[in-house]
Amino acid sequence: MTAKNLKIILAFSVSIVCGKYSYSQDSVKQQTRINWHFQATYVYQYKPSFRSPYEGVNSLIGKEEKQNSITATLYAGAALWKGAEFYINPEIAGGSGLSGAVGMAGSSNGETFRVGSPSPTLYWARCFLKQTFPLGKEREWQEDDANQLSGFKPKNYLNFYFGKFSLGDLFDNNEYSNSPRTQFLNWALMNNGAWDYAANVRGYTYSFATEVQLNNMSYKLAIATLPKEANGANLNTNFKDSFALSYNAEIDRTFYINRKKGNIGLLFYLNDANMGNYSEAIKRAVTPNVISTRQLGRTKWGCGINFNQELNANAGMFGRIGWSDGKNETWAFTEIDRTFSIGLSYKGNAWKRKGDNAGIAVVLNGLSQEHKNYLTNGGSGFMLGDGALNYGTEAITECYYSLRPSATAPLWLTADYQFVINPGYNKDRGPVNIFSIRVHTEF
Repeated sequence: MTAKNLKIILAFSVSIVCGKYSYSQDSVKQQTRINWHFQATYVYQYKPSFRSPYEGVNSLIGKEEKQNSITATLYAGAALWKGAEFYINPEIAGGSGLSGAVGMAGSSNGETFRVGSPSPTLYWARCFLKQTFPLGKEREWQEDDANQLSGFKPKNYLNFYFGKFSLGDLFDNNEYSNSPRTQFLNWALMNNGAWDYAANVRGYTYSFATEVQLNNMSYKLAIATLPKEANGANLNTNFKDSFALSYNAEIDRTFYINRKKGNIGLLFYLNDANMGNYSEAIKRAVTPNVISTRQLGRTKWGCGINFNQELNANAGMFGRIGWSDGKNETWAFTEIDRTFSIGLSYKGNAWKRKGDNAGIAVVLNGLSQEHKNYLTNGGSGFMLGDGALNYGTEAITECYYSLRPSATAPLWLTADYQFVINPGYNKDRGPVNIFSIRVHTEF
């Protein structure tokens, strides 16, 4: 371990012990100028053996398998000048997904997309500046939280974000299906699977984003860097040689049905990078290799719909629909060109278990014709590649129960089950049963 990493770990420890005392109180409601928060999540997964007549370089392994992952994040924030806030998040991640997090388009553990190495590794997850300009005089109270300072904030505002963060922090947010640390574990439930959002292998990117909030409407735009290679660790910031960027836009509307809050969002994205083309790869070789066809200036674009609706005080429903053109290779997230998900979420208040929550959801994932032909001919991407393909829709059902043993202790224990039909879109393989245990703390 380097001296630099040791210093960061020591800073982690000091911050956790002393952080709750490191802010000033500007009002009775404890408006903060500096705050500290922390989270740690451990996931254990077990998969029994399943029918697997053949396997390729990126197949979900057919034999029995056990894997685990762990992440720990420090969230530090400080108010600067008027309307300006600065946040920095050192993070440790380690472990592995089942079969190295390949073989399923909707991978089963959303915590492993941040993990580039099985060994616990320390890195900078987020480091960004947020500038807020009020659009009106109305104010509302904002609670202290991770990457969020408490205080009276403008109800309508213009925000600018600049630095390193995850596009999923700002876009495609869903009240009931957004975080693998506290909700559903599957990749296609934490974000729209067809959104090939700009990120390195750990899920972060350098970006400039803006957000306008006007009453019940929200408008968001972002331009972000893409990795140098598909699913790569290094982001491309050298625009002299290759101009590769991602463009993202979203419109959201909040509404009420019988006084029950809901939200719907429409997302668009366009990625411009040194991508390979599936059809061109098939023409060039008997066993196609999309990497050999990479060319500057190729694009991938898509759109998505995201909604959530409160049903009563203790239940809500949600869903997503996503589509991408799927002509050029997947670059950053996962190999999904079509997706549909729907589910229900419940609070434990309904059965006198305050702090508990549960959910059940179904995800259907699909491919474009070009992508399908490529895998059928023996090609592989960075997530999929059985060597052959008897195509079928990948169908995943997930249910979980999150138990908070004590109303005062910041600890949640979750049991999760996923049932997968046609893993990696292959009807020759599966079905697959995946059992998970999650331990999460935050404060």
